[in-house]
Amino acid sequence: MRFLNRCLPVLLAAALFLSFYPLEPKAASGVTAHSAILMDQESGRVLFEKNAHEKSRIASITKIMTAILAVESGKMNKTVTVSDNAVGTEGSSLYLKYGEKIKLRDLVYGLMLRSGNDAAVAIAEEVGGSLDGFVWMMNQKAEEIGMKDSHFTNPHGLDNTKDHYSSAYDMALLTRYAMQNSTYKKIAGTKIHKARNSMESWDYVWKNKNKLLTQLYEYCTGGKTGYTKLAKRTLVTTASKNGLHLVAVTLNGPDDWNDHIHMYESSYNTYKPAEILSKGEITGVKEKPYKGNIYYRNSFTYPLLKKEHDKITVDLKMLKPQKSWEDKKNIPEIVGKAVVYLDGRVIGVRSIFYGKQQEAFKQQSFQASWLDLLKSFLGISHHG
Repeated sequence: MRFLNRCLPVLLAAALFLSFYPLEPKAASGVTAHSAILMDQESGRVLFEKNAHEKSRIASITKIMTAILAVESGKMNKTVTVSDNAVGTEGSSLYLKYGEKIKLRDLVYGLMLRSGNDAAVAIAEEVGGSLDGFVWMMNQKAEEIGMKDSHFTNPHGLDNTKDHYSSAYDMALLTRYAMQNSTYKKIAGTKIHKARNSMESWDYVWKNKNKLLTQLYEYCTGGKTGYTKLAKRTLVTTASKNGLHLVAVTLNGPDDWNDHIHMYESSYNTYKPAEILSKGEITGVKEKPYKGNIYYRNSFTYPLLKKEHDKITVDLKMLKPQKSWEDKKNIPEIVGKAVVYLDGRVIGVRSIFYGKQQEAFKQQSFQASWLDLLKSFLGISHHG
């Protein structure tokens, strides 16, 4: 007992020290899930991972893919007639009726909030023309996003085939992509939704099953739950705090709610968003014709540990001025790029534009802006 009394002050001091200097997320322990990942939404940086690329059954988090394809279809206001095939789908259900008429938008809300498998089939038949057509769309979208360890065979995630799988990393990529869409983001973050019932005197009222969003974590902004006997508990959530917007994924996670909170809080305590390149005029280049005439169209922000700030370097790679540039009309729109390094590793690239920023935006074509946005979604601009 005397020994314990002598050691107690030391132990308390050590505990206090660790509370001020938390462990880095990559060294964090206590995540119960077999596979897990925490990813920064804006940059794609992986802040924590555990078996993140292992192929696994994913259950109803499949419906994130179903939802974003429905949102992108342009048919959200279309009225869908529910088929007998949709009504007969097993598992979690909205209890739709054969011949019922309901907006596609409401089906997506029911899909995401209540995980309706009948809604998933109704959406697939409307958007894809058939289940097979929709599954083809799912796999095409997965390839487009860069989901290399994924294959879809249905729109709901039921264990009816062995070839329906993904990985924690791929599901984070998918969620990062989906969250760039304002309609999807709104639906995923909705706590309660009411929908008209065309066959009864009462309307549907659906409460989100995502307890992190509705009860447990005030910083949660959305997500999707999942469970089957073979996949076990699967969960995708998103959260925003202190300027960081994160995606968490757990597969086969018996304590997934706490896993997500643990991953979020560990990272919010250790990483801070740093604006490395600021949108607007670039003042550090003195050579003609660049001086006062070049700018970044988009800023570049990256989550950093305190000790990493001194390891950031930026290399400006500019086109060599040509004699024909004496006529400013011959100067190209993009005249260089800024490459951002963290400890010698490329973490981001931003194009350098010539001209005055306001004028350039007026002249910017829809195609160019769409391409920039697509690259941002896919993480191309952040990873060279």
